[in-house]
Amino acid sequence: MILTKAQYEEIAQCLVSVPPTRQSLRKLKQRFPSQSQATLLSIFSQEYQKHIKRTHAKHHTSEAIESYYQRYLNGVVKNGAAPVLLDLANEVDYAPSLMARLILERFLQEREETAPSKSVINSMLRDPSQIPDGVLANQVYQCIVNDCCYGPLVDCIKHAIGHEHEVLLRDLLLEKNLSFLDEDQLRAKGYDKTPDFILQVPVVMLCPLAVEGHIIHWIESKASFGDECSHHAYLHDQFWSYWNRFGPGLVIYWYGFIQELDCNRERGILLKACFPTNIVTLCHSIA
Repeated sequence: MILTKAQYEEIAQCLVSVPPTRQSLRKLKQRFPSQSQATLLSIFSQEYQKHIKRTHAKHHTSEAIESYYQRYLNGVVKNGAAPVLLDLANEVDYAPSLMARLILERFLQEREETAPSKSVINSMLRDPSQIPDGVLANQVYQCIVNDCCYGPLVDCIKHAIGHEHEVLLRDLLLEKNLSFLDEDQLRAKGYDKTPDFILQVPVVMLCPLAVEGHIIHWIESKASFGDECSHHAYLHDQFWSYWNRFGPGLVIYWYGFIQELDCNRERGILLKACFPTNIVTLCHSIA
């Protein structure tokens, strides 16, 4: 799904004052029925993550952490089965999984009289049954399973979706009988920063509105929506490096992108929202 910048901003504006819940996502789908659920979820997640980055610091002051911890203690004394942490996170507009991390760190610091290691915290968030307090373990679990944008559950889902689309892209390349090297094969050859696939025989992606085609040497799969923030970061950290080393390439944003970002075609970076069908191998195009 390719959106104009105006269409994207209309969606993003609707997310300014809504909590990061599944109910909010359902309302967003009702508001924009022509957009796919996957595209809206990706935009929803990206916009919320931007918001969290902007407000992160205020939740990490010693005063804020102590206030949250005391409110948590008071809440579970009244009713340990109630979603105290989840309600607190929603009230102060902070991601439930990140609130759970704050409270867990504070709890362990008080219990062990020393700051817990990051690996211990991460292990307990992945498996709350490891937390040496049943009430807190349940509170953390509630936060993890109700967080749409952060936490170990979301990380696992994102990793699985990313892998799924890489497998899909591999299958499409094989279906087209295109010879390629994948990321693992390239790293085995000593490359440290690589796209998902290098085409051993470059292809030409024919442009329906022009006579000339675009030569493609590599393809990168992104199981997300390409907004300005993420795309510019990818350009800086990945895409231009690929271009310098391997030549022009193609980025597939499977959940769409902002149309105006596809402005580097003549410089050698093309954007698509699906695998192109109008391609031929370079040797065939020359013949």
